[in-house]
Amino acid sequence: MSEAPDTAGETIVLSVVVPMFNEEEVLPALVTRLHPALAALGVGYEVVAVDDGSTDRTGELLTAFRLGWPELRIIALRRNSGHQAALTAGLERARGAYVVSIDADLQDPPEKIADMLELARRDGLDIVYGIRADRASDTGFKRWTAGLYYRLVRRLAGPAVPAHAGDFRLLSRAAVDALAALPDQQRVYRLLVPWLGFPSGRVTYERAPRPAGRSKYPLGRMVRLAVDSVTGFSAAPLRIATWLGAFAFLVCLALMVYTLSAHAFDHTVPGWTSLFTGVLFIGAVQLVCVGLLGEYVGRIYTAVQNRPTYFVGHDTALDPARGPADPTAPLSQGSPGGRT
Repeated sequence: MSEAPDTAGETIVLSVVVPMFNEEEVLPALVTRLHPALAALGVGYEVVAVDDGSTDRTGELLTAFRLGWPELRIIALRRNSGHQAALTAGLERARGAYVVSIDADLQDPPEKIADMLELARRDGLDIVYGIRADRASDTGFKRWTAGLYYRLVRRLAGPAVPAHAGDFRLLSRAAVDALAALPDQQRVYRLLVPWLGFPSGRVTYERAPRPAGRSKYPLGRMVRLAVDSVTGFSAAPLRIATWLGAFAFLVCLALMVYTLSAHAFDHTVPGWTSLFTGVLFIGAVQLVCVGLLGEYVGRIYTAVQNRPTYFVGHDTALDPARGPADPTAPLSQGSPGGRT
C-alpha cells in the first residue's frame, strides 16, 4: 500500500479527517485528547481539520493550535456545505495510506484510532468501522430514532450496513480512491462505504456525552439524512407509491359500487360521508405519491446541475505559511459529485 510523503518528506501513514462547524467550545478538549493519541502511534500522520464555514472562533483556534502542532492541517471551506460535503473535502485531500474520519464532538473516542489501525494492518482490511456498543449517553428519543433509522436502511440497502456505525471509521487508500470515483453528489457515507464490499472489521466502544457545545445534527438534519439515505440507495418509495395507487384504485371501485347501490335504493344523501372520505383519501394518496416522485426528481435535478458540492478557500498543506482562509485567494473546488 502506497504511503504519501508530506511537504517535509516524512511518510504519511495515517490521515485523520475531522469535519468542524462552530466547534470552538469543544476544540481545546479535542486537541488535548487527539494530539497525544496520534503521537503515541509512532507513525507519520496528519490531522485534516475541515472548517465547514464556521462563524465562531473555530478557524482562529485551529490556527493557534497549529503553531505547536505541525501535523495539523487546516482546510477552510468557503461556505457551510454540510457535514457529508465537508467529510468529502477531507477524504479527497487526505494523503495517508489509511484515512480515519471522526467528528469533533468527542463522542467517538480518539484513543480507538490505534485499535483501528492495528486491526487494519494485521488483518489486511480496507475498512474498520467504529461500532457504538453502548449509547447510554444519548437521550431515549435519540436511541429510538437511531434504531429505527438503522433498521430501515439495513432493510433497504442490505445487511452489509453495520448497525450503530456512524462516520467514525478507518479506510484504506484503495477504499478512499474508490469512493472518490463515485459520481454521487448527495453522499451518505454510512451507506456508501458498506456498498463498496471491501474487506472490513469492527472496533466497538462506548459512546460518550458531548463535553461541550451543541449537537450539529438536530431533528431536521436527522430527517434529511434519513430521506437521503432512502432515496439514494433504494427505489422502494416509488414502489410504495405504486402500491398506494393500486390500493386507492380498489377503494375507488368499492366506493363506486356503494354509490351505485345507494342511488338504486334512493339513499344518495347518506352516502355523502363516504364520498367525502373517499375524496380526502384519494387526495392524500396523490399528494404522497407526488411527494415521493418529487424527491427522486429533485435528485435528478441536482445531478443534472452538476455543481460542485463544496469550495475550498484555503488549504495549509498548499501554503503552510498562511493561516485561515483569504477571501481574495483563487477558488479551489470539488468537482461534481464531490470528486477533484
